[in-house]
Amino acid sequence: MKKLPQNFKMRMEALLGEEFEQYENALSQPPVRAFRVNTDKISLKNFEKINLFGSEKIPYVENGYYLSCDKIGNHPYHHAGMIYVQEPGAMAPVECIDIEPNWCVLDMCAAPGGKSTQLKNKLGEKGILVSNEIIPARCKILTGNIERLGLKNAVITCMDTKKLAKTFPKNFDLIMVDAPCSGEGMFRKEEIAIDEWSEENVKMCAERQKNILENAAQCLKDGGYIIYATCTFSLEENEMVIDHFLSLHPEFELLPVKKAVQEYTSPGISFDGCTCENLNLTRRFYPHKAKGEGQFMAVLHNTNEVYSFTQSKAKAERTDKAVFDFLDDTLTDYNRENVLMYNGNPIYFTPDFEISKGTAFACGVTIGEIKKNYVLPHHQFFMAMGELFKRKIELTADSEALKKYLHGEEICAACPNGWAAVLVDGCTVGGAKVSNGRAKNHYPKGLRTK
Repeated sequence: MKKLPQNFKMRMEALLGEEFEQYENALSQPPVRAFRVNTDKISLKNFEKINLFGSEKIPYVENGYYLSCDKIGNHPYHHAGMIYVQEPGAMAPVECIDIEPNWCVLDMCAAPGGKSTQLKNKLGEKGILVSNEIIPARCKILTGNIERLGLKNAVITCMDTKKLAKTFPKNFDLIMVDAPCSGEGMFRKEEIAIDEWSEENVKMCAERQKNILENAAQCLKDGGYIIYATCTFSLEENEMVIDHFLSLHPEFELLPVKKAVQEYTSPGISFDGCTCENLNLTRRFYPHKAKGEGQFMAVLHNTNEVYSFTQSKAKAERTDKAVFDFLDDTLTDYNRENVLMYNGNPIYFTPDFEISKGTAFACGVTIGEIKKNYVLPHHQFFMAMGELFKRKIELTADSEALKKYLHGEEICAACPNGWAAVLVDGCTVGGAKVSNGRAKNHYPKGLRTK
């Protein structure tokens, strides 16, 4: 690893004291890699029967494992969205509180999607996730990951947090603020963070974080929760941001994180001039204390009395009959009320949460493109709805047919003519159009193996 900036070392020595040497030694070790099982696609019980990637569980993440092999991005299970590779420390913030399955959740700074997909697994199909990313190119990566994992009831937006606050006032039960930061916790994993570090950048990030957190408060329902997280160690970006926010918002309180996370983290640090008496309830994840990179996390609770709030339903827009004909022919079961139109395309999304036209980068599960009297299905439709398909092509991870399919080739299919889901060991990896025993490949060109 590159040499640490001298000013950074001095700051960390002041924070850690006698522990600094242990911290510095930890940075000389290889980064720790991990993955989560996508429980929207496969149960832990079923995944453990086929798990090839590492059996040591992350103690504070029910569906998390430490990764014991390399280059799994091209493995069929990754293509099928069974897993999401994520740094283990970055999984800790979502585990700080219990999340109810019917909540409406906002991830304000979401790309590439680690925390968003982790949140959605806790919501299942009942809750709603709005996942936001301000940078369009990163928003496309976020969309691709949500599509690969086949997640339903997810909305992706591409806007700054000030616009989010105007668009979704008092809409969410929980907001994840994984704030852009100076990246001190990523020095071991991403050396470019060392090159970009400066005390000036730390201060700039802190001001931006204060604004983001302020906008998050505007989006939160009374009685709701904010999880504030960074991947940095500086007081300015962590405890000082929380102390500043609480000084402006007496309706908020700090809550302790769940015991499992407490056991692998250190208490927050007080500082001269702080007004919050219990900053120790915030938590710090250090690489010399637990397996993973640096993280900071805090749980903020809005203590205002909860009142009954009914989200307006989506305004019904007539859906082309061809869409229902397609769904009736393709799926064993679906909820007709969830078939909506958004920006001219048919989608599958709950009508209980209104997304105004043009607001979202992507909304719900894109069913497909309406052609003349028929529907050309989208890859996302196969990935999210594949388990409900009437026609399925069941393959195994080591089969020659699956290799051909992921390469973009036509394969044999022992099922009736029509649109079929292609599955690997029980999970959808894509789709195909079956005709007379042959399956025409509809796996997207940009995802195919070489």
